[in-house]
Amino acid sequence: PDREGWLLKLGGRVKTWKRRWFILTDNCLYYFEFTTDKEPRGIIPLENLSVQKVDDPKKPFCLELYNPSCRGQKIKACKTDGEGKVVEGKHESYRISASSAEERDQWIEAIRASITRVPFYDLVSARKKKIASKH
Repeated sequence: PDREGWLLKLGGRVKTWKRRWFILTDNCLYYFEFTTDKEPRGIIPLENLSVQKVDDPKKPFCLELYNPSCRGQKIKACKTDGEGKVVEGKHESYRISASSAEERDQWIEAIRASITRVPFYDLVSARKKKIASKH
């Protein structure tokens, strides 16, 4: 994984903060209830998302994942509900709180690095460069 650690996540429907073990890998952010869990509670594909620092009145050191081109629409993500069924996520944005400013900034940096490595876009831009170099 590119990065992993405990963070607090704000619920999508019920606005409570829950401590979750986050793992950033393969352009996805996974979160678990416990480090020993085999199955993630949620999966957030980072494609097309942006990340930014946010000030939250209740929690310090927050970051937010959002879709800049579809504000107000739910982010394509999935989570496991109470019965263990996989359902669509209910977030228009994900608000996450770290334990320090340094930790928050490191997560933002790692997430940004992961977001920019989208294979499909690399493919398209490589193809464009190839075409451009022929002229």
